[in-house]
Amino acid sequence: MRIGMVLEYDGTGYFGWQVQPGRPTIQGSLEKALATIVGEPVRVEAAGRTDAGVHARGQVAAFTTERSVELRSLQRGLNALCGRDIVVRRLEPVADDFDPRRHARSRTYEYRICNSAWPSPFTQRYVWHVHRPLEVASMQRASAMLVGEHDFSSFQAADCDADNPVRRVDESRFDVLGDELTYRITATAFLRHMVRSMVGTLVEIGRGERSAEDFAALLSARDRTLGGPTAPAQGLCLTRVVYEGPFSGSP
Repeated sequence: MRIGMVLEYDGTGYFGWQVQPGRPTIQGSLEKALATIVGEPVRVEAAGRTDAGVHARGQVAAFTTERSVELRSLQRGLNALCGRDIVVRRLEPVADDFDPRRHARSRTYEYRICNSAWPSPFTQRYVWHVHRPLEVASMQRASAMLVGEHDFSSFQAADCDADNPVRRVDESRFDVLGDELTYRITATAFLRHMVRSMVGTLVEIGRGERSAEDFAALLSARDRTLGGPTAPAQGLCLTRVVYEGPFSGSP
């Protein structure tokens, strides 16, 4: 039986998605809980291997078990065993060959920035606090340049193992609500640290340290050493994964 799931998690206390010996991870917590419930080792695969400290509201994962399970009971069991930081929002049967990573048509991430003199204690685990005022219009102009198909080598981590740095971006924009900026980007797929590298550079533009024209030249340069810093992990959240069939990552 192949089962798909939609997850939410607070990544603050975890070393990312992928299992690491001796370290708490999202995948490790899910696999441990599933093994306890179904009585056999289970491998859980995800649409995106989020990094340490990164959150998710619409992560999609799947696993296969030889045991017959009742999905409502399985959901209750997983949410009881995984702790308060991980919530399974949906479980449903999927095709035997369903691969949450390869079959995804697009993924959406959001990055939140608190642009105020002082951060709120209620949101600081989920935002990057930038105290200097930002010129949002310049950041918006630069972010719009990312829409389309590009080589994103200038925003790729040095240890990224992707074979091809070309990605298609369908949406790239900022929304502003009070002193909070939310950067939203939808693409076919992402390179390691791609969103955080872009946000770090866009914040430099907002501070007046680069221009939007500089950003266009950086994208064309395909050289990560010319880019800005990698933004902190806590501001990033995987919000949605879309598939061609009815199964989608909306919670």
